[in-house]
Amino acid sequence: MTRDKYIIRLARRDELSLLNEVEQAAAALFREVGFDFAAEIGPLSLKLLQSLQSKGQIWVAAGHDGLPVGFAVVQIIDGLAHLEEISVHPAHGRQGLGRRLIRVVCDWARDERYPAVTLSTFRDVPWNAPFYERLGFRVLGKEEIGPGLLAVREHEARDGLAVRERVCMRIELRGSIASTFDP
Repeated sequence: MTRDKYIIRLARRDELSLLNEVEQAAAALFREVGFDFAAEIGPLSLKLLQSLQSKGQIWVAAGHDGLPVGFAVVQIIDGLAHLEEISVHPAHGRQGLGRRLIRVVCDWARDERYPAVTLSTFRDVPWNAPFYERLGFRVLGKEEIGPGLLAVREHEARDGLAVRERVCMRIELRGSIASTFDP
């Protein structure tokens, strides 16, 4: 399937339950790098997805049949756009969908006048921090982590994620970042 076979658009309410399937399929990839615990964490709640969808803060990558094969979810944390979740079904991986979804999130955040996008991710998993660094995100120092992002890390610890294996990252949205996201 070529890049032109996918469309990035806002999620519809009637397809939110399909996002859990995509999320679980994508999470299974963590088993390949020895992070079984990450694959076992449950999906985002339907209640949270419904709330964020109603605010226009969920985007999907839809295949030729119109069904979601990837998605990005944003919350507002510490006055910044926070990439809560991004998942692409492995059957549709390596097509640039993650990059395209992040670009849409950053464009939205800039249009909404948020100065940056943050996220929390695994430090050494190739499709996590190294991927985001190639897009222009940088790792935050402890002193840069606000109370909301600190609460995210605490929640991750309660969920069983190895917090010491994770980093918080940020990308500034001033100026043009378009070239960073072009394949």
